[in-house]
Amino acid sequence: MNEIVCSTPEEKVTDRDREFLASYFRLADTIADFIGPHCEVVIHSLDSLETSVVKIVNGHNTGRQVNSPITDLGLKMLSRFKKTGEVAPRSFFHNDKNGAMIKSTTCVLAGEHGQPIGLFCINMNLSKPFPEILKTLIPDMANAHGNIHENFSESVTDTIDQSIIDAISQVDNDSAINLRGRNKAIAKILFDNGIFELKEATAQVAEHLEVTRHAIYKYIREFKS
Repeated sequence: MNEIVCSTPEEKVTDRDREFLASYFRLADTIADFIGPHCEVVIHSLDSLETSVVKIVNGHNTGRQVNSPITDLGLKMLSRFKKTGEVAPRSFFHNDKNGAMIKSTTCVLAGEHGQPIGLFCINMNLSKPFPEILKTLIPDMANAHGNIHENFSESVTDTIDQSIIDAISQVDNDSAINLRGRNKAIAKILFDNGIFELKEATAQVAEHLEVTRHAIYKYIREFKS
């Protein structure tokens, strides 16, 4: 791979590059929320190495915050990336200054012209007691975020079918819904869940409920209005 030429500090990160880095902020929040409070997610901008951290979630794990500097390992990875285009190591274990065991991974983020503009880093603090870490990875029934279900299907047809089955179950278990309003209630749940965004949904729902497609289209028009 050809050597990547390092540009001057003023040219290294453009406004468009900064927007690109900012687009990763939600991803950082998502990863940190998914793994838990022992997972630190950091985004560095190469705009200023002395204050490179532009986004950090769960910074209590390393004591850092926005505007903290880049690490020595980050500098080493950047140097290697500029020479070879290679990012290494991909994931690794190390101890922080307080002796805590950390598992880390770092990805070099490239800008519109292929030059490095930032780093996306994930640091898992393994120094805490394992039961404490495990607790963040299993359901807490006392603080569950609603009754959330997700169906992993191999085809669109399966996705629609399972959604219809779930909606039917929800309606049939609601004693406040009478038989006359049953089909419309089922269609409303599917509409609110976005199922009718799938092309084949109208036909499958009509078939399951044993009504015409026209009836389903009528429901959808009512819901949209």
